[in-house]
Amino acid sequence: MNLNAHQNAFLLDFAKLIVFVDNHDDGMLITEGEGWRPQEMQQIYFDRGMSNTLTSNHGRRLAHDLNFIKGGTLITDKASLKVYGDYWESLSPENRWGGNFKSFKSGDTGHFERNI
Repeated sequence: MNLNAHQNAFLLDFAKLIVFVDNHDDGMLITEGEGWRPQEMQQIYFDRGMSNTLTSNHGRRLAHDLNFIKGGTLITDKASLKVYGDYWESLSPENRWGGNFKSFKSGDTGHFERNI
């Protein structure tokens, strides 16, 4: 599968995730976070210690972040968002949820990516 086909598959799964969150009856709202990230921004994140790598699936258009909001509060704890991460990872063995990342103390719970 070429990169464009992976990007397409990622986007279709991401659409399913958005619908899943919207249909899940827990009062959670989502807003858009970061999608595509230029290399210059990745360099800034790396230099500031916000990323451990100079490469990112955001730069390959294979990652997107969501903001989860409930009762006007941004929700970032893994336990509250696990249902969404589990759903995301169930869509494809290539899908990874940032809440399961070991490189961050509390994970990157708003991050959804396809790792190819």
